[in-house]
Amino acid sequence: MKSQYMHPPTFNTMTSRDITSILRVLVAQQQLLLLSLLLLAVIPSVAGYSTLSDDFLKLVPSGDADYDIHNGRLLAPLLIPRVAGTSGQEAAQRHFVDYFAQELPEWKVEWYNSTSTTPVTGNRELPFANLVLKREPPWVREGQSNLLTLVAHYDSKITPDGFIGATDSAVPCAILMHVARTLDPYLTQMYEEMTALGEGGGSVEEDMGVQILLLDGEEAFLSWTSTDSLYGSRALAEEWENTPHPVMSGYRNPLGQISMFVLLDLLGSADPRVLSWFQTTHWAYQALAQIEERMRALGLLETNPKKPFLPDADKQQFGDSHYVQDDHVPFMARGVPILHVIPTPFPAVWHKIEDDGEHLDMPTVRDWARIVTAFALEWLDMMEVEPKSQEGSSSSR
Repeated sequence: MKSQYMHPPTFNTMTSRDITSILRVLVAQQQLLLLSLLLLAVIPSVAGYSTLSDDFLKLVPSGDADYDIHNGRLLAPLLIPRVAGTSGQEAAQRHFVDYFAQELPEWKVEWYNSTSTTPVTGNRELPFANLVLKREPPWVREGQSNLLTLVAHYDSKITPDGFIGATDSAVPCAILMHVARTLDPYLTQMYEEMTALGEGGGSVEEDMGVQILLLDGEEAFLSWTSTDSLYGSRALAEEWENTPHPVMSGYRNPLGQISMFVLLDLLGSADPRVLSWFQTTHWAYQALAQIEERMRALGLLETNPKKPFLPDADKQQFGDSHYVQDDHVPFMARGVPILHVIPTPFPAVWHKIEDDGEHLDMPTVRDWARIVTAFALEWLDMMEVEPKSQEGSSSSR
């Protein structure tokens, strides 16, 4: 999978593909920096959502028993090897599709399929299948909505034999399923109220939606290179770049609709440290960190780490260009804003057979579920439909 603190390769070891990829990333980072400076003048109108109230934060659930490693509805079916092109991966795909069909029928389900050779299959091409689950306002036309994009990969590494990848990334996938279930009734209420008031359509605030990307083929089959890794995300980013929307759409292509690409990876081990990697999206990192801080102050989180999960809120200097290679890279190279939620150093179980359900820290899993869910609720401005809490209400434990 990804390698820690990935610096760009030296020119002595780079291929022309590597050089092209790095140049695209650098150009995209410059473009995003300019965009962020421009947004400072208009941030109240573009991202002027209200922070969740304390009462709302107390209602944010964790998923609790759904993460039971033996029979939890969300996580247990994913604690199997899920190598691309195998029956285990097909079982994971059925789990996702069945869940959304039964629990969240208003979400649109889309498959983006591709094939590729790998270093271990020779000339035989393996199938890769990216799953996109989307909930948009009912009034939007193609290319009109702006979409909070929550992302995880669902494949597992081919070695060691029997590798499950609980943190990598069964837990992130289960968390995103939980987030979708929590968001759904609030989205329904918001869209219905806006429709009744005749407010539907025409502005960034009115056209907000959410999509979940469950990406295939993140893991390398032999060793991490620009061609042996990120099979699904590379294919999807390229396809979306070359899929233009109609001329009168609000966004040129599906990449332009991504308001923030929030990538979860390697979550579920105790005492994680997630850094802020990109100056252009540090403000979004700060929003996530503020949610953690507030939930801890309210006694809503179970863990008691020596340092916060998100310790970089006050970061000032972003001069070092290193970052972790992961599924965001093909999107970042095309100018998509990235919030990468990955702990460094990596968990001790990284790429080891011990990355299984028994080695998860369940309070940490549930706390991540609360934090990410609250972030999504806040991003989508759900204070507009804040439920009336009762005295003594609290999050699910």
